Amino acid sequence: MKRSKTKIHAWKARLVLLLLIGPVLACASEPMPDQARSGSLLWQMQQGYTTAMLLNTDVDMQISGLVARVSVRQEFHNEGSEWVEGIYVFPLSENAAVDRMRLHIGDRFIEGDVQEKQHAEKTYEQAKQAGKKASLVQQQRPNLFTTSVANVAPGERVVVEIEYLEDIRYENGRFSIRFPMTLTPRYISGQPLADKVGNGWSRDTDRVPDASLVTPPMVAGSRGHKMTLTANVNAGVPLATVVSRYHPVSVAEDNGRYRVTLSAGQVAMDHDFELDWQPVPAAAPRAMLFSETIEDQPHHLLMVMPPDQNEAPAALMPREMILIIDTSGSMHGVSIAEAKRAVHLALKSLHAGDRFNVIEFNSSTNALHRASVAANPSNIADALNFVKQLRANGGTEMRPALDMALSSRAEETHLRQVVFITDGSVAYEDEMFSMIEDKLGNARLFTVGIGSAPNSWFMRRAAEAGRGSYTFISALHEVRDKMNALFRKLEHPQVTDIDVQWPSGVAIDSYPQTIPDLYLGEPVTVKIRASGEFRAGDTVSISGNFVTGGWSKNLSLQSPEKSEGIGALWARARIAELMEKERRSGSAAGLRAAIVETALAHHLVSKYTSLVAVDKTPVRPGGDPLSSEQVPNLMPYGQSMNAIFGFPATATNAPMLRMTGIACVLLALLLFTALQVGRRTHRVHAI
Repeated sequence: MKRSKTKIHAWKARLVLLLLIGPVLACASEPMPDQARSGSLLWQMQQGYTTAMLLNTDVDMQISGLVARVSVRQEFHNEGSEWVEGIYVFPLSENAAVDRMRLHIGDRFIEGDVQEKQHAEKTYEQAKQAGKKASLVQQQRPNLFTTSVANVAPGERVVVEIEYLEDIRYENGRFSIRFPMTLTPRYISGQPLADKVGNGWSRDTDRVPDASLVTPPMVAGSRGHKMTLTANVNAGVPLATVVSRYHPVSVAEDNGRYRVTLSAGQVAMDHDFELDWQPVPAAAPRAMLFSETIEDQPHHLLMVMPPDQNEAPAALMPREMILIIDTSGSMHGVSIAEAKRAVHLALKSLHAGDRFNVIEFNSSTNALHRASVAANPSNIADALNFVKQLRANGGTEMRPALDMALSSRAEETHLRQVVFITDGSVAYEDEMFSMIEDKLGNARLFTVGIGSAPNSWFMRRAAEAGRGSYTFISALHEVRDKMNALFRKLEHPQVTDIDVQWPSGVAIDSYPQTIPDLYLGEPVTVKIRASGEFRAGDTVSISGNFVTGGWSKNLSLQSPEKSEGIGALWARARIAELMEKERRSGSAAGLRAAIVETALAHHLVSKYTSLVAVDKTPVRPGGDPLSSEQVPNLMPYGQSMNAIFGFPATATNAPMLRMTGIACVLLALLLFTALQVGRRTHRVHAI
């Protein structure tokens, strides 16, 4: 009888063990961000857990004058034992006009077609369910896209090739192009919604309704996530230098054309690539005009230079400089060091008679002073000590900090300049743009993008909304040069209230419709569609207000250089302008149709159009299940998984992760208690 009771108690203990150990193992198997440190990610398939799909990228840039055509080949490799759908969220340039997609299967490829978004999604889903190879490219933000590729067989490699057009940036006598390789995890705030539209780590919220679409999983290391890159540069003029800011490159010249390759062959996709080239010293171009005719309609790209530095005297009005520094978790590591160095240099640049304040923000906002103070040695010393002690942690609640800077009482005797130093890792960008426009007043907002993978769309658009300019700093050694260039802009007045007059008799549809202010070393670029060709002797007149009075330039429109892609860049600029009108009005009425019409006419991906490619032949057997994998992104160089996905966290659902961890610990304690009870019971009956 004793033995029978002992068996019963032992059986009960085992039952408790099974009931408790299951949830604990489930907690351990859940693919949390912390586990990504190993360089692999686990996904639950029909037959258990498997390693996530790997991804490599090959980039080819063809640069001609002011236009680049970029090809991005994304190779997906299914290392699992089941059929899968791969989903990959990736960044591109904020100016990218995505117009082509090919799905490569072995030696053949399927050309993608641009369709209205809902139609494209339906086409893709039908192909996926039918077991056909298919790919879908969608825009989540102007600089953030998603590629989905369905029915990838076990062990198979599939290549999705995307092409886009981009206009080249010109600043301080240098041309440059930037290629984003990864993204800084976005900060998500607001109240969680019941449904989830994507596969990201974050819940959707009332503030960011598509949060789950812009929060892909991140890994600290990976056997995949490698990139190769080739750039062919035909600048049209002899070049003095061709350099890469952050990656060693090899440069070969052939008859005025330059071929650039990565010296290492392959590099990790954890740091944005930037290529810089400088023409042989000569008189700075006053204007450049490129043209392309599409269906008998001429399209033009016009770049106009501001006055030279020796024409622009230093500002006579004293300045009020408000420095805002992001100290959230995503700034941990190299980024916070760069930001603190930038603020240090800014404080040292202040002159007697200037005023200033320093505001730091993460989950909360903290200002050094309640209002701006005089830039005297004592106040500057206090500010330097304040900045020296700053540490990076917490969330990215930037709205209160900007609100504080723009809402504080401005001195009419001082020119207010707000310098905003951040990685821009937020997902509520539109909300910020509207707030800046509403509260800017007579101030100017200058953004400084910090880190190896800043949110470039946010940085550029925030500066445009603030009628200022933007700068990227991605390495500690370049902080001084980049900040000195910014100080030159701050100290020299800009040309404001710019007006462009085109020749009579030619109807012009140009973007941006409101020309931004001109700053030292930065041109203004206008995309134009004309109703007819310009005539002999036609000129364009550009005028504005300058510190010394009126400023104007008359520029010849004769013999523009032909360049492919100008029409697509015009269409991309038109779509951006329509999207801004939609944001300001809060309604898509009448604007969505215009966006779709423009995107379809120029074969472009937009908020309301997508690229889809479908193979005609089913490849997945009807009885085989299809699992879905979210392909992770590599963490940006210099950033800490702990600082972002630990606590307090930037850009994570940290509370949910902590509650899950606590639940697992409690279950483990219950398991331990049950085992102890079982042992004591066994000993009692044995006696």
